[in-house]
Amino acid sequence: MEKLKGPIAVFDSGYGGLTVLDKIRTVLPEYDYIYLGDNARSPYGTRSFDVVYDYTLQAVEKLFAMGAHLVILACNTASAKALRNIQQNDLPRIDANRRVLGVIRPSVEVINELSHSKHVGILGTVGTIQSNSYPLEIKKLFPQMIVTQEACPMWVPLVENNEFRNDGADFFVKQHIDQLLEADPMVDTVILGCTHYPLLLPKIKKHLPDNIKVVEQGEIVALSLQHYLTRHPEMDDKCTKNGSVRFFTTESVEKFKQTAEVFFKGALHVEHLVL
Repeated sequence: MEKLKGPIAVFDSGYGGLTVLDKIRTVLPEYDYIYLGDNARSPYGTRSFDVVYDYTLQAVEKLFAMGAHLVILACNTASAKALRNIQQNDLPRIDANRRVLGVIRPSVEVINELSHSKHVGILGTVGTIQSNSYPLEIKKLFPQMIVTQEACPMWVPLVENNEFRNDGADFFVKQHIDQLLEADPMVDTVILGCTHYPLLLPKIKKHLPDNIKVVEQGEIVALSLQHYLTRHPEMDDKCTKNGSVRFFTTESVEKFKQTAEVFFKGALHVEHLVL
């Protein structure tokens, strides 16, 4: 019997994935979406590979059970620490026709066109930087690239505590940009390797030299998903298209609504979910 069609699922450990969902819905407004934030166990960035893999797999299996055939890991840490294992080891066991996609590869694919110096900087959480996922992916596609990474442990708390517009945030933004450019003054393209960072974009651009390009993940992932669905009509056919979106959190619904308003425009219908 043919499986029922379902929404596209977007998963993140917290709120940052909402910046990705927002861009995806701008590019593909006709589809149905479910968003799951594992806010009760966030942040993932400081957790081990095994724990992030276990948590991410639990979320993916839950989203499949809720009808999704396609899950986007809108979380750099989950993409870095769990995606490959899930794709290679778990999908054949769960359902070989379902798909899980991440945010790292689409972000990397665009940099060769953007960078003239072939020196690229990565700004990310401690977990993403320690995983070396970006340098490994970049070396696979563009071996000539020189990659410099900078972990920015304060940036996510600034965003989630709604301090990202305040003058105090400038200190932490400038500090890490300066350290990145001190490590490699030839960097001409910077990837924002965390889905929270677009909210800091005005300050990031303020402290970056004008000639340095910034790669913001949301729009790139949205366009990559659009191309993926065009190339895979069999998956596109499994996605329902009523223009709806539902939000789920493993934490308090009220707390999620309050913080999510920083990331996502429009009314939020939020439900609690246990993993």
